[in-house]
Amino acid sequence: MKRIETERLILRPLTVADAEEVFLWAGDPVVNRYMPYPVHQSVEQTKQWLSTLGDKDEFGFCLKETGQVIGSGSIKYVEEYDAYELGYNLNRAFWGKGYATEAAKAMLQWAYEQRNARKFMARHVTKNTSSGNVIRKCGFQFSHYGQYSRYDGSETFDATYYTMQMK
Repeated sequence: MKRIETERLILRPLTVADAEEVFLWAGDPVVNRYMPYPVHQSVEQTKQWLSTLGDKDEFGFCLKETGQVIGSGSIKYVEEYDAYELGYNLNRAFWGKGYATEAAKAMLQWAYEQRNARKFMARHVTKNTSSGNVIRKCGFQFSHYGQYSRYDGSETFDATYYTMQMK
């Protein structure tokens, strides 16, 4: 089983049993404001999404002390960029406490060790400066400005792109 332990978190695969905690951010329009996926309308929708994850490199971020799932993230190879893309999402009750950076750094190290990843990329909506702070704290360097759209094409965002090489 994929499992990463940090100072305050355990990163592990998400399961359908996590649906109610995941819905707390997946169904929150404030958290979803700049995300590519549509805001979840029900716990059932979250269960459906969780059932599709299978063996993808997607992790739930769980508080070590309580086991509560407070966010999720992924580190996946994207052929278009020939790099592993970092992504993350966090229940807003836990914003500003360093959890996203802690989890992101752990996923990057995991991909380096377990997937032999050396090239990484990340992007965020330019207006979402907090996400940019997380990316830069992980060691990424600015690459370029661009755009990305929601999966359903309903909205396109101005975005800032970053890259990182690990030897």
